[in-house]
Amino acid sequence: MALRACGLIIFRRRLIPKVENPTIEFLLLQASDGIHHWTPPKGHVEPGEDDLETALRETQEEAGIAAGQLTIIEGFRRELNYVARNKPKIVIYWLAEVKDYDVEISLSQEHQAYRWLGLDEACQLAQFKEMKAVLQEGHQFLCSTAS
Repeated sequence: MALRACGLIIFRRRLIPKVENPTIEFLLLQASDGIHHWTPPKGHVEPGEDDLETALRETQEEAGIAAGQLTIIEGFRRELNYVARNKPKIVIYWLAEVKDYDVEISLSQEHQAYRWLGLDEACQLAQFKEMKAVLQEGHQFLCSTAS
């Protein structure tokens, strides 16, 4: 049976003077172990939790961002299927915007660094093609639904 994990693709919008379109920046965390890969906050579903509860809990634990500091973006949910440590894994992501551009990030021991990055930089740091694809899809979704 596949491991199941859930997470949030956290983003913020930086308004650039004299430019109508804000720049979208994604939050990526660098793992403390293994190959020190960069991903959004995510983790395994615990008994009795639904998927979105898991994503919110993991975001609080790994980045210090509480559910009340986020707005979940309706209409975007992506499921990734891949093999990690020789086991099949399913990871479900939602998009979530921070309500405060300068929200404080407080990392758990699972991560050693964080960065806010534009799409191109985020895709460069995200080593796995599935992660790059979901970042690109999220960015495209946000740009196509911007009011």
